[in-house]
Amino acid sequence: MWEEWWTLPWLCALLLGLMGVRVSGSDFQHHRYEDMVRALFAVQSECPYITRIYSIGRSVEGRHLYVLEFSDNPGIHEALEPEFKYVGNMHGNEVLGRELLIKFSQFLCEEYRAGNQRIMRLIHDTRIHILPSMNPDGYEVAARQGPEFNGYLVGRGNSREIDLNRNFPDLNALMYYYEKTSGRNHHLPLPDNWEHQVEPETLAVIKWMQNYNFVLSANLHGGAVVANYPFDKSRDPRIRGRTTYAATPDDKIFRKLARTYSYAHSWMHKGWNCGDFFDEGITNGASWYSLSKGMQDFNYLYTNCFEITLELSCDKFPPASALPREWLGNREALVSYLEQVHHGIKGMVYDENNNPIGNAEISVSGINHDVTSGVDGDYFRLLLPGTYTVTASAPGYLPSTSTVTVGPAEAIQLHFYLKTAPKQNLKGKPHHGKKNLSSPKAPLKLGPR
Repeated sequence: MWEEWWTLPWLCALLLGLMGVRVSGSDFQHHRYEDMVRALFAVQSECPYITRIYSIGRSVEGRHLYVLEFSDNPGIHEALEPEFKYVGNMHGNEVLGRELLIKFSQFLCEEYRAGNQRIMRLIHDTRIHILPSMNPDGYEVAARQGPEFNGYLVGRGNSREIDLNRNFPDLNALMYYYEKTSGRNHHLPLPDNWEHQVEPETLAVIKWMQNYNFVLSANLHGGAVVANYPFDKSRDPRIRGRTTYAATPDDKIFRKLARTYSYAHSWMHKGWNCGDFFDEGITNGASWYSLSKGMQDFNYLYTNCFEITLELSCDKFPPASALPREWLGNREALVSYLEQVHHGIKGMVYDENNNPIGNAEISVSGINHDVTSGVDGDYFRLLLPGTYTVTASAPGYLPSTSTVTVGPAEAIQLHFYLKTAPKQNLKGKPHHGKKNLSSPKAPLKLGPR
């Protein structure tokens, strides 16, 4: 249905580039799907060496879910360079995030070309992925009504009227069970047939998460002004109409991340917005109201990624005249939050022959949530300043433990070199050399690879 937009945006972007038109322009406007695609390809044309556009899938109605990537080596994961993502317009009628991310993309391109050292360093040291619209079908429904008549729910869901932020596999219930049984604390397994239980847009985003080792993320919404952090789902049922605070093992880090955005935002941190009060402009999701099958909890429980949800405007569909003020209010916050991906520790996990080990587990003593190394053997662990005991482990290797002190600046590099575990004899003892195992020999049971 939308194949023609593969060619037209490239043509439009080429013409813009030939005419020397700046990709952002001075006007702010709402972008329908075709306009959004043109704007993204215009950025790519203006900054071809630091950007790439790719599609992670299609909506129910066939619209591409386009991502604009910024990197000094687009399309390539560089070891020890963290992956970051911004996602907008998950609810189709919450449009400010969509417009902010289009503008942010234009801003990154222009500032890079202008030699802004802060932006140049970010693009050189980070792989940034921007998905301006996760729900392009819902947006078109909302946009047909326009800002003046847009209701609270019209266009919120996708074209099947499914709320995409209630559509991810529910891993919270499993996590809360594991907490009581000392079970797994990260990368929880997905339920059987999960692919048939989610919408195409949700499926595309989950596959995206599986293909990129994201470290940090934010999901841009509207209808309130507050930085919301996990867990969204309460551990306990409602008590007299109230829900209770549901802290993650990384609660202190999530509070810091939320405050980073709130205090860099022009008015979020003041607390009083949209008739509500949130101290410091932040809230735990479950403490506000319990939500099941949300995207930010899924990020934390299924991947290495820490995600928060940013509610950015009282008006879900603000008029175009309000967009310049909203951009100025969010610009510094968008940059400051992105910079948080470079805190904590990072490093490589190697074997004795300096071969990288993927999927090694990185555990921090006192924080019951592990992360894993990527396919290239690199890992990233967001941490607050302090001294930590960190252990790397992988099947077939002896674990390795180090103590590290994290400062307030750039991430500390901490590499691990794992030694191969000694082979076990039939009695479960280390086998260090030739030994005559007397018969009868018990048959060895081979498990799945």
